[in-house]
Amino acid sequence: MLDAETLEAGSTRPITLLLVDDHPVVRKGTRELLESEADLRVVGEAGSGEEAILRARELTPDVILMDVSMPGMNGIDATRAIKAERPGVGVLVLTSYDDDAYVFALLEAGAAGYLLKNASEDDLLGAVRAVAAGESALHPSVAKKVLERFSTHTTPTPPEDDLSPRELEVLRVAATGRTNKEIARDLDISPRTVQVHLANIFSKLGVGSRTEAVLYGIKRGWIDPKNL
Repeated sequence: MLDAETLEAGSTRPITLLLVDDHPVVRKGTRELLESEADLRVVGEAGSGEEAILRARELTPDVILMDVSMPGMNGIDATRAIKAERPGVGVLVLTSYDDDAYVFALLEAGAAGYLLKNASEDDLLGAVRAVAAGESALHPSVAKKVLERFSTHTTPTPPEDDLSPRELEVLRVAATGRTNKEIARDLDISPRTVQVHLANIFSKLGVGSRTEAVLYGIKRGWIDPKNL
């Protein structure tokens, strides 16, 4: 994930990506699409979970496009291991599977986004940029599963035990899918201040992405899924 200073300054540094998929043809097609964009640069590929961990450590990409089902270590375990080493890296799942077990295992492992391989090119490019900016990117069918799951499975706890009133306000607005600039406009603060609040939220909750933070808030009853 790009750091706050880079995003705030509007740097032209490209978003660096690692592609993880056990099918070379899929990696080739995805690389060609991504590298047709001036602000995206693929720095490496991996064909297994084990290789993904090594390449992520070596290349330190901003975003990792992660498949689920691969020989050896799967995408769930690879995501968990990578996020343990680099909590700030953005993991965007790109898969053919939308089974509940895969979806929730990957989100709980720290994935910031989850797209199906039938997503449009524009949706994929938008999701990559969103995840690089620390935002969420969920396929509509996946987002629906999340809302359905947590609309009835919450454990209410006082938010003030974890977050300040302003941080809770930022988290609730972030949960609606607004970008950092939109949150800043809605709350009459600067985008940089939004970045600082989100960084503090992530640190306090022990999470590495907006998706994880929102799920945490829903589970604790701070965010009403019906309002999303």
